[in-house]
Amino acid sequence: MGALIGLLLHAIGGFAAGSFYIPFKLIKKWSWETSWLVLGFAAWIFAPIIMAWFTVPNLIEVLGASDFETKFYTFFFGMLWGIGGLTFGLSMRYLGIGLGMAVALGFTAAFGTLIPPLYNGTFSELLQTKGGILVLIGVIISLIGIAIAGKAGILKEKDLNAEEQKEAVAEFNLSKGMVIAVISGILSACFAFGLTAGKPIAEEALKLGVKDIFQNNPVIVWVLWGGFLTNFIWTIILSIKNKTFSDFTDKDIPNKPKNYLLAIAGGVTWYFQFFFYGMGTTFLGEKYEFASWTLHMAFIIIFSTLWGIYFKEWKGVSTKTMRTLWLGLVVIIFSTVLIGIGNSF
Repeated sequence: MGALIGLLLHAIGGFAAGSFYIPFKLIKKWSWETSWLVLGFAAWIFAPIIMAWFTVPNLIEVLGASDFETKFYTFFFGMLWGIGGLTFGLSMRYLGIGLGMAVALGFTAAFGTLIPPLYNGTFSELLQTKGGILVLIGVIISLIGIAIAGKAGILKEKDLNAEEQKEAVAEFNLSKGMVIAVISGILSACFAFGLTAGKPIAEEALKLGVKDIFQNNPVIVWVLWGGFLTNFIWTIILSIKNKTFSDFTDKDIPNKPKNYLLAIAGGVTWYFQFFFYGMGTTFLGEKYEFASWTLHMAFIIIFSTLWGIYFKEWKGVSTKTMRTLWLGLVVIIFSTVLIGIGNSF
């Protein structure tokens, strides 16, 4: 039952992550950096603090309870993840929701899932139990499914001419987008490393009476603060370079309150992926916790691809491309079932 609840929580988190860019796309007359800065304040400063405040008694004490080294590495991995998150937004800008997420999350899933157990020296233990073997098989199958989804994106690029690509994704640029998506995928995996580094913070939270399901909330605060720092620096640099600070004050820009609301909605939605991810990990147990990252990535790809189809990013592609896309999604869904079964043993 615990594994099923964990899967459900990861699915909700995946839906949030796969949906955050939708309100972001609706922002009008603002530069990308202005929109991203507002989104960042909502996603990485306000939302995590507010949710942690309601779920973690004595939050200030919990945040300061662990040693400096723990907080430093949790924050540092958050900074690296922040670069991944920054380029993550750019990858969707140049590749679209479907292809951008598939490529970036493929690398994120591989690094974020497999490196923690290798680093902790627990990988070999997984091979000694039936449940561990099933979980690992599920992880491998999920990566295969992600690769198939990425292949569908490549086929899509071949199916559409330049004009059709621009119609689906206004700033479509395959070469630039692929480079950015790969960088994003590798660095975005650092969120999983940040949670691992922040384990002592979660343990202190439990000692101070925090419910088990919310133990990762203070860890997420430290990780997201690190992520905000790198995003804040970059967006300020872009705002100075492009002279776009006027977006906040220009009276000729219509519906500015709507832009703020859309950016904040996107940011809060982004945050909720980690809120539910943090809860989902507690239901998979310490031994199989590493598989949470695969589940998270898998559900994000499922929902983001469905949104991509809804917004007609795949309009005009061949039957072969769509079959490849659906095959990738089916394989990913199958992998989540295997991981859930393996976890139940």
